[in-house]
Amino acid sequence: MRGLQSDPAAAPDRPLAEAGAAPDERQAGRQLPGWLVVALPALVELVVGGYRISGPSFWRDEAYTITGSQRPASAILAMIPHEDAFHGLYLLMMHPVIAIWGTSETALRLPSLIAMCAAVGLTAALGRRLARESALRGAPAIGLIAGLLLAALPLTTRYAQEGRPYALTVLFAVLATYLLVEAVTRPGWRWWALYAAALVITGYFDLAAVLLIAAHGISLLVARRRADGAAPATGRVSAGPVSAGPVSDGVIRRWLAACAAAVIVLSPVALLSFVQKDQLDWVQPPHWSDVMTLLSEFAGTTPLIAMAVVLAVLGCIAGRGLRRGGGLTLAVIALPWLVLAPTLLLVVSIVHPVYVDRYILYCLPALVLMTSAGLVWLVTLTGRLVARRRTGRRAALLSVVPSAALAVLFACLVIGPQVAIRQPGSRADNLRLLASIVAAHEQSGDAILYLPRRTAVIGMAYAAPYSKLRDIGLQEAPIPSNTLRGIPAAPSVVASRLPGVRRVWTVEWLHPLAPDSEPPTGLIKLLAPMHMVGSWQIQSVLLCLYAVGSH
Repeated sequence: MRGLQSDPAAAPDRPLAEAGAAPDERQAGRQLPGWLVVALPALVELVVGGYRISGPSFWRDEAYTITGSQRPASAILAMIPHEDAFHGLYLLMMHPVIAIWGTSETALRLPSLIAMCAAVGLTAALGRRLARESALRGAPAIGLIAGLLLAALPLTTRYAQEGRPYALTVLFAVLATYLLVEAVTRPGWRWWALYAAALVITGYFDLAAVLLIAAHGISLLVARRRADGAAPATGRVSAGPVSAGPVSDGVIRRWLAACAAAVIVLSPVALLSFVQKDQLDWVQPPHWSDVMTLLSEFAGTTPLIAMAVVLAVLGCIAGRGLRRGGGLTLAVIALPWLVLAPTLLLVVSIVHPVYVDRYILYCLPALVLMTSAGLVWLVTLTGRLVARRRTGRRAALLSVVPSAALAVLFACLVIGPQVAIRQPGSRADNLRLLASIVAAHEQSGDAILYLPRRTAVIGMAYAAPYSKLRDIGLQEAPIPSNTLRGIPAAPSVVASRLPGVRRVWTVEWLHPLAPDSEPPTGLIKLLAPMHMVGSWQIQSVLLCLYAVGSH
């Protein structure tokens, strides 16, 4: 991809851009070489995302990754038609990772960290490219700032330090968007084939990310050539390149063909996911608090919401902005990408809950693209205003004061969330602490009963202490049953296993989110002859120990 190695404005197929660039812009381009725009944010993400990557405990979703991926590849393929089809590709990808490097926190999370580093660098390249398409001044700076912002956000760190597919989804969503811009501006079908492949991989890592197709469709319609056939005014500035121009009907047809191919390839996993939709019965209808949480996470923290909104709006109006028929500008690409999926999932969830914040993580790069464009536009505007009153070095320093103040404010406010995200108990479950409690109190001959079977995931991340307990509630193990947790035994079978057992551990959810997550009444009654000798409430889990005999 040409935008990753060199400055698009200097490429042979963009002579007008080079001719229209002022000397100071070309000098700025030499000061920020293309490789640095991409490499520096990626390196920052490697440091920020890699720092204390093993600090947070595994939580239930990462335990599912372990139990799903550590089985043979043939067993993963056999499980997909029955359970977890929408994570099938990720489980297959993680199988060799676990086989070679094991199930430590670092080993499980390293692929996500690498993917997020690549996503941050590619976001910087995309920001520079789109800034030039938008005739924005300081395109290299816009790309660099976009990458650095993405690397600095606590939400990015959260999923760079998680053994789940969401960092990979972000990477391939950014890649698909970059390939779309390439395909629109280059002849032939090669780029469209690559674009379709990127959409397929994005969808296989996160099926909800297929909404990116609709966002791209909106962008192309806005960028489409006007009905009267007239090309819009370019709005070219002396320090920036010209746009590739409005999108033609031929481009729209090629895009539709690429999307059709992607949808056909994705249809099996979509069908299986629909059949397995009961796996999402824990998802709750959205509330206003969910919207505020989304805004806070995307902005970095709640006090930064207003700043993020203002800068994003400035980014939308800067350069050619959202002008109809003006080509694939930064705002035309980023705004639908950011807004469509969260809005649609929230609205649909009022009727049928499907909204989960991590399912739309791939929209986050769109926000940093707009905010970085708005920040650079603010610097430019401030510089012009200062230049009317002052000249020289002092004027240059004054022109960057507002943006520098915003940068300092941002850095100060995200430090706290960045520290918090690395704490052992920063996830919904602290499975490490639970395992240590079991290890400290278990005795030979102890049994364990998961209430209900869904809670068996608690013992799958740090399995050593639980492997010493007799699982009296298991009818068929996970691999033979082609499931993640295994098949539960009937209460009568559990009752037949209880004689001779003197101590039983139980695991429950503190706040069950679905009826089948409640402790089964039939199993609870079996524990009536015993008395509780210990209980521990650890975040989302209630761990209890029962024993027979006198109190």
